[in-house]
Amino acid sequence: SLSKLQLKTGDLDPRLFSRLRHLQKLDLSDNLLDKFPNSLTLPDLRVLNCNNNKLEDVTALKQFPLLEELTYENNVYLTLNDDYKVMFLLQNLRLLNGKDITKLANHVRRVNSRKLTSKVTAHWEKFFRDQLPEKYTAEQVKAIRKKFLKSVQTNVVYGPSSLSEFTRWRVKMIAEEFLACSLGVELNSDTEPEEKTDENEEESTESPREAAEDVAQVGDFSSYISNVTVTPSKRKRNHSKSSPGNKRSKTQANTEEETAEDVSAEPLHFLQCHSKGNSREDFKTQLWSCVFEPVLDSGARKDPIVSSSRTVATCGGESVCLIDCETGTVLKKYKVATEEFFSVAWTTLTMVISDSRKKAHNILAAAGRRGIVKLIHVAADFCYGEIKAHKKPIATVCFSPTQETHLFTASYDKRIALWDIGIPDCDYNFKASQLLVLETASIPLRIALVPTCPEQYLLAGCEDGCFAWNIKLDKGQKSRPFEAIFQFPGEESLTTSHRVDGLAFLNDDVIVSKSSKPGCIYLWSWSRSFDAKGKGCQRTMSAVILAELEWSTTDMSYLTLSTCPAKEYVFCGDEKGSVWMYNLSSYTSAWGSSPKGKRSERRISPTQILPWPELRVNGEQPPEILVNNVVADPAFTYLVVLTSVNITAIWKKC
Repeated sequence: SLSKLQLKTGDLDPRLFSRLRHLQKLDLSDNLLDKFPNSLTLPDLRVLNCNNNKLEDVTALKQFPLLEELTYENNVYLTLNDDYKVMFLLQNLRLLNGKDITKLANHVRRVNSRKLTSKVTAHWEKFFRDQLPEKYTAEQVKAIRKKFLKSVQTNVVYGPSSLSEFTRWRVKMIAEEFLACSLGVELNSDTEPEEKTDENEEESTESPREAAEDVAQVGDFSSYISNVTVTPSKRKRNHSKSSPGNKRSKTQANTEEETAEDVSAEPLHFLQCHSKGNSREDFKTQLWSCVFEPVLDSGARKDPIVSSSRTVATCGGESVCLIDCETGTVLKKYKVATEEFFSVAWTTLTMVISDSRKKAHNILAAAGRRGIVKLIHVAADFCYGEIKAHKKPIATVCFSPTQETHLFTASYDKRIALWDIGIPDCDYNFKASQLLVLETASIPLRIALVPTCPEQYLLAGCEDGCFAWNIKLDKGQKSRPFEAIFQFPGEESLTTSHRVDGLAFLNDDVIVSKSSKPGCIYLWSWSRSFDAKGKGCQRTMSAVILAELEWSTTDMSYLTLSTCPAKEYVFCGDEKGSVWMYNLSSYTSAWGSSPKGKRSERRISPTQILPWPELRVNGEQPPEILVNNVVADPAFTYLVVLTSVNITAIWKKC
């Protein structure tokens, strides 16, 4: 036993340990180890305890081939991917963190390896075999090896995204073995440094299947809706066809046709994972907010393989869920029995780990009816703190894109607060402080920071209009009234203003806002509407309208909208379960090129409307379905639809 000795990796001297040739049990728990030296050579080691250290990698454990029992709980940087790595590397391992993993490990070593080997081989045969001439040089082999290893890790996908790091690790290993066998390329010869990615923040502490089995017993997971029948219906309804009097160039016509085809989407999963008390009969819990997890940076660069996250955080009722959009797996679920969550938001904090090194981790903030913000370190599966932000419910939250610790909370107390949530230390101690309070005339429903100056201006859609505040922190005033209210067509005064329940930026300048006025979604210009040179507060400014979108004529409120700036799309659900999608790429250039802004004379029709499929649960159709929110990932691969009947629908672009 070498437990509780404050040991660091450098204290494990291989010259000493290599002499312990008959050591069978070793306890290194409660130390400061961040990795294992590669040459401890304990050939007879059977039981190893590494609990409560700071381990970041497990591959060095392959030097203990007879290991049967391994525990490394409370090593916050180890994930589900590491569990799978040790199951593959240690052929005799029976118990991992106290659980019998024999059956799962056999699957990983055999079935998983067989399927990946088949995929790797097929990838070579399809894309690379013909690139090599009959007689090839060492330089040609080296070049194609490099291309093949990069391509195969990018394109061979298997299993849930929570295991993507493990899959890439195994694919690289299999590909190198394949090349060695096929071409006589020595393993690890001239090997490029492995692209080490930050740990995947989607990890659950168990395999998805084990988690579902274990947690279903204690009532933590609800998964797919049982006995669902989906009747396919016509997916595309293109409303972009021009009238006879509306002339278009051939290029415009082709663009619209390609766009319509490009936006084709099919329903992928229907989940009922926010049920109160895990009841399958719960079709009343309202789902409100969803945000895709950001992709972590690897040092100063983005992960070159993972281009867009497919993990989304959703909230509604007493729970927050993390869902893999491709597989429909509920990766994690957080519950607070007395809460009703209204909003979630992601940030990436650079946290100090062992030896003063820094590492990026995704943090999820969740808030709702109790006025409390929960802070969750997703990779560690740990809600490490809370901020008692308001005495009334929090309608929405968002992080600053430039200051990762700055969190805005908009509350029913008619205040928007700016918080510095701080950065937790290795023991999760943190200090939150309130930096600013913005006074609103009515309840704020949606907030958005101006992309060109996110540290200076914030917009809010409220119960009685759309407002702007100066949020620059170098001003002395900690509590501030609004600087401007925006007036829209048909609003002669504050008494005739409408509720703004949808608000988002389409690009750096164009704002999309939705009001309670039936069928009214406006696109308007920030730079042309806001007079930054004017003096005084609470000024009324006319919104410079660029266009109006055709939408449902319902007068129902709180069906919010979202945007996908990279693809120039707007999304909004309606009172019938449908999703209205607008591709505005052909309009934005015209709006930007004209100094005064060129307003579209007619309402812009949706590019497509995705109708709600004929979904039957236990033979019956769900009650009236309202789409409370609909959000696409940044690359517009998935579309997540949140409803009023406790159903999360996931669509995938074809």
